[in-house]
Formats: sequence, C-alpha cells, structure tokens
Amino acid sequence: MNAPLNPSALLNSSSLRADRWARRLRRALDAPSHWEVLDRPAGPIADAVEALPLGPYRDALHGVWLGHPPHPVLVQVPIGRWTSAALLDSLPGARRPADAMVTVGLLGAAPAALAGWVDWARLDAPRRRTGLVHALANTVGVLLYAGSLSARCRGRRARGRLLGLAGLCAVTAGGTLGGHLAYAQAAGPDRTAAVPRLAPADWVGLGPLNDFPPGEPVRRTAGGVPVVVVRVGERCHVLAERCSHLSGPLAEGTVTDGCLRCPWHGSEFRLRDGQVAAGPATAPQPVFETRMLSGHLEVRLPGAG
Repeated sequence: MNAPLNPSALLNSSSLRADRWARRLRRALDAPSHWEVLDRPAGPIADAVEALPLGPYRDALHGVWLGHPPHPVLVQVPIGRWTSAALLDSLPGARRPADAMVTVGLLGAAPAALAGWVDWARLDAPRRRTGLVHALANTVGVLLYAGSLSARCRGRRARGRLLGLAGLCAVTAGGTLGGHLAYAQAAGPDRTAAVPRLAPADWVGLGPLNDFPPGEPVRRTAGGVPVVVVRVGERCHVLAERCSHLSGPLAEGTVTDGCLRCPWHGSEFRLRDGQVAAGPATAPQPVFETRMLSGHLEVRLPGAG
C-alpha cells in the first residue's frame, strides 16, 4: 500500500531545490569578479575610455546633473524596443513595426553603452571584471540584433527572428549581471546615504582649531561617523570622509580651488556645500554644521537645532 503524500515534505523539498538553485545563480553572478585574467584587457580598455575627448560631457555621462548614473535609464531604450520586437514578431502583419523596434534599439544602444563604459572605467578591479563580462554579453546581443536587422532587410524573416531571440537572451543575461553589479556589488549607489541617519544630532567636539593645519584634510570621527576637516583661515569645513562614489578616503585627498579631490578616482566636492564639482561621483558629500567654542571645533547634523 502506497504511503500518503506529505504536502509539508513536498513543500520543504521544493524549497530546498529553489534555495540550491538560487545559491548557484548567485555564485555564477559573483564568479566574474574573481577572474583576474580579465585585468589584462581591462587596463588598456579603461585607458582608452579615459582618453576619449569627452570634455564636460564625461560628467554628464556619469550623471552628475542627475544625481545618479544614467546608464540604467538609457538601457531601457534598446531592451524595451527589442522586447517589443519579439512580441511583434509573433503577430501577423507586424513585420514593419518589428523591424522598426529592432532599428531603434540598435540606435539607442550606442549612448547607453557609452555611458556604461565611462562609469566602468572608474571602477575598482573586481567590479571592472564583472562589468567587462556584462559589456561582453551586451555586445554579443547588439551584434546578434545587427545580424537580425540585416536578415530582415534581405527578406530572411525566420533567420531574423531567431537572431533577434538570441540577441534578447544575450542582453537579458547582460542585464542580470548588470543588476548584480549595481546592487549586490554596489557599483553605483551613494555610499554616504546612511550618514544623515548615523551622524550626531548634538554637538560633538573634534579638537582645538590648532589641530587642523590650513588647507590640509584631517580625518576625525563624529559620533562614530568618519569625517574630514579642511581648515580655510579661521573657518573649518567638515564633510563625510568616505567618498560617495566608492568610499575613497577623502582625508588622503587634495584641496584645490575650494574643492576636495578624492585620491582614488578624482571626484571633486565643493567644501562649502559638498556638491559634486567633478565626477565620477554623482551624489553630493554630506556636510556638517560647525561652530567654534572656546577655540575648539564642534560639529553636528545640519538642522538638528
């Protein structure tokens, strides 16, 4: 006689299988960050991207004007159009709209890729490796869609549809890896977002004024939050010490023209208000309220009074 089915056991077994699958997927997404062999091509590619004569457009591509990188927004154009093309290919009489979607997607891929490469060139080695595989998958997708458009123009509809579906699979894989890079590996978020919640609401002493040489960044801690102090004359500017881009140590940076420059990737922040003067950082650096009391510098969270 067969034993009765145990719904709880079946559910647990299914849950275990899903958990194993999820762990394998996370390991697969993390794997490229450990492939040191990618450092060899990554260096020259990054140098070539940095050498592009973009001028002020480089900061625009970083997203300084927007407050976050525009690359995730720009990729919606090619991915959205190519997804639409796949749906239109399944409908009778929708050949021309499908071809138009493939074409627009290819045109939109160029600015999205440029913004992505500009951001990628200022990443550290592990994130560069992941980004390089992400870019390779998307490049394969673009080439497949270029082949799809060529086949469509020559009347080879079946071949064009198959190449399009293969391209959609490639860019989906690239997009999944890009999401892992942005969120799991934190390539784009503001690294200082938590500072306003962690900073002291009451005044905290940082030391006597004479402890801060004029024009020289000095690291201190305010209520457990690392800060950098820059003295200009008798006034001190105090900013969060870790760069909003990739947590570079601003206390090891340099002060020029009223700005503090990060030693890692060259982001510049205005001392007076922490706003980004030059990327790749896109988020401003938190600034603390200051006062002098009996020759000692004190700081607190802005607006706490």
